[in-house]
Amino acid sequence: MKTQRKSLNRLMLGVLIFTLITSANAQQANVNLDFDPQKNKEGLVPFSARLNSPIVHDDQTVTFRIQAPDAKEVRLAGMALLTGLGKGNEPIPFSKGEDGIWSLTVGPLPADMYAYHLHIDGVQVADPNNTNAAFTAMPPYSQLIVHGDGPAYYDAKNVPHGNVTRHVYHSEVTDGEREMYVYTPPGYDPSQKYPVLYLTGGSGELPSNWIFDGRANFIMDNLLAEKKCKPMIIAIPNNQVIHRNHPQHTELTFDIFEKELRNHVIPLVDQSYSTIQNPSGRALSGLSMGGRHAMFIGFRSLDLFANFGILSAGDMEPENTLGHFLNDADVNNKVDYLFVGQGTKEVDGYFGPRAEALVKALSDYGIEHEYYVGGKGGHDWSTWRHLLYYKFLPNLWKDKY
Repeated sequence: MKTQRKSLNRLMLGVLIFTLITSANAQQANVNLDFDPQKNKEGLVPFSARLNSPIVHDDQTVTFRIQAPDAKEVRLAGMALLTGLGKGNEPIPFSKGEDGIWSLTVGPLPADMYAYHLHIDGVQVADPNNTNAAFTAMPPYSQLIVHGDGPAYYDAKNVPHGNVTRHVYHSEVTDGEREMYVYTPPGYDPSQKYPVLYLTGGSGELPSNWIFDGRANFIMDNLLAEKKCKPMIIAIPNNQVIHRNHPQHTELTFDIFEKELRNHVIPLVDQSYSTIQNPSGRALSGLSMGGRHAMFIGFRSLDLFANFGILSAGDMEPENTLGHFLNDADVNNKVDYLFVGQGTKEVDGYFGPRAEALVKALSDYGIEHEYYVGGKGGHDWSTWRHLLYYKFLPNLWKDKY
């Protein structure tokens, strides 16, 4: 009997060890910051979901599923994903099975992160089965992560990591409580002075989107580990200072946000961190609307900033709107680095001509700058992550500090 018990105990121990080993090697939702969170390694349904969806296959095709037996129509939508598929802006219909489950397989897709949503009988919703969700100042959407053979440049890798701190402060400019995220590099040393990049979002973006969608902190961690950029602090303020659909948004937003930067954002960063407190030690950059903030606020604030990153932005009449900057005879001595960039698939769209008009004006007026078009994305996070990693951050303060 004792021999049988010992044998049974050994068997149970062996099963437990095997279970632990196989569990450790299998993907478990939210256990680690996996680079392939939507690869169905175990066939387990996410907690509280009805189905596994989306499923990313080894050939980089993707299957979406949703249980909606009473629905009349289900379609896949979202500019970023449709751009990646080369489908324009027309949503793609699902097929309904006899079990009431709608399904759709698309791709293959290049390894990247794609925002998408579903249209169910004309109603736009986030994917109810996808655990990777995002929210902005717009309605929420879902994220599809198509993995490659290993972690991408924007993924968490086994390298030293910096810290991201959320600051909440009172603003007398907007008369309320506001937030800002600040990244400090690994090994941040208060006895050392650091340059600061002020990084802003686009229409409908919140400061957290540069962290969760843009992966700015992981991109910086990886660039520093690869010795491709200089250590810096990244401050991500909220550049939503007036309702985006306010009829006077364009006329009001620049003055309000400049006041917010001068009165609250920059003083808070300089008081809280060890910073280089002169224009050469500061950069202002942003995507889309944030890129226009960098132009219309930054270009007239050369007492604050000497470095600029204009991502997917520009102006059709720069001579009329930026005359003070373009006509400054000493501007090349005041500006250390000026970068203008956009995605390959947005050149021929609405935003492409704006950027090209700005670049032409800068060239015509002899203002030194770098212009770059790259990546596989359009007016979406695929482009902005690409611009950050491959061009802007490596060249920012390249010959300084």
